[in-house]
Amino acid sequence: MDCVFCAVVAGTESAHLVLDDEAAVAFLDRRPLFPGHVLVVPRAHHHTLADLPAADVGPFFLRVQRVAAAVEHGMGAAGSFVAANNRISQSVPHLHVHVVPRNPKDGLRGFFWPRGKYPDEAGAAEVARRLRAALEGL
Repeated sequence: MDCVFCAVVAGTESAHLVLDDEAAVAFLDRRPLFPGHVLVVPRAHHHTLADLPAADVGPFFLRVQRVAAAVEHGMGAAGSFVAANNRISQSVPHLHVHVVPRNPKDGLRGFFWPRGKYPDEAGAAEVARRLRAALEGL
């Protein structure tokens, strides 16, 4: 399998590394929203968050947490945006978390897409019920 993020982890693809340890590798996004936009990937290849073994979730997200703090501090940002796509809009099929420095009036709006509302409380309750049922089945 050809995975550019696996190649970065292996050191065969160049990247500007920010963190490299036993759980994760973090490096600058080649097409950043803002300078300091970092991608954090688990060392092992997993397509999505659901594929990441439960034992690896905590260690991986501790690295995401540290990188988010470093991005804010190192870039002098007022905050950060932390997000991961699962399959849809996931440009590289290797789990990766975006950590983006944010500042007031930086030009980004919301979650980059239009937000809506549930039609009513019953509609919201039905969605919550479906998700609880899905959780019970996992």
